Amino acid sequence: MLELIPIAPTAAENRQFASHPDCEPSLSMTIEFFERVGYVLPWIGYFARLGDELVGSAAFKGKPNEGRVEIAYGVFPHFQNRGIGGEICRALVRLAQHTDPTIIVMARTLPDMNYSARLLQRNGFICLGTVWDEDDGGVWEWQYEGAGK
Repeated sequence: MLELIPIAPTAAENRQFASHPDCEPSLSMTIEFFERVGYVLPWIGYFARLGDELVGSAAFKGKPNEGRVEIAYGVFPHFQNRGIGGEICRALVRLAQHTDPTIIVMARTLPDMNYSARLLQRNGFICLGTVWDEDDGGVWEWQYEGAGK
């Protein structure tokens, strides 16, 4: 079963991840993000563990704002194409809904029908259209509508 392991707010508290070759690049970026937006549980970053292996990363892009929270996730290269991205996505949705059943879960992808877009579709998200993202420019915005929709 997939488990989300919280990333702590400082580098010193994340020694178990610092030497992991797949975790290190996103670890420093995540800690810098916490410094900008704050560290509010459960609206933080995580590493995903399957069995005894770290297989990817997961995050809320800050705490909910106006009843909405954005998710982001990734699968480490040697674990891709095994359905793990979908598991991570579903774990984030479950955590958000368990914390606040009224929360609207959002995601963003590049504006083409790529792997991420298809993964979101398969996991109950609908595309609302193109929006402007400060970091990525024009992106598709997705909203979770529930499994089977």
